[in-house]
Amino acid sequence: MTEFLSFLSAHIDMAYVLILSIFVGVEVIGKVPSVLHTPLMSGANAIHGVIIIGAIIVMLNAGVDNIPALILGFIAVILGTLNVVGGFVVTDRMLEMFKKKKN
Repeated sequence: MTEFLSFLSAHIDMAYVLILSIFVGVEVIGKVPSVLHTPLMSGANAIHGVIIIGAIIVMLNAGVDNIPALILGFIAVILGTLNVVGGFVVTDRMLEMFKKKKN
């Protein structure tokens, strides 16, 4: 517990940024009209490709004996990939609604 508190006191500015970004994110998303939720969600999910690249870099830089970093990197790659694929599936379904139906 003392290690966590010393880490938090050393990086208190990052904690402030995290808390502020949570409040800003809630305010921004709360002001978006419901018509735009699907396109914004699918676009945000597609941006998660950055998470996949970051997780791969973490896994490449982690040593073979650093099992927690490898496990977290693998989980991040899997969840990021699912999020990217889900974003494109949602976008495809949304665009399908606007196509003209064939007789």
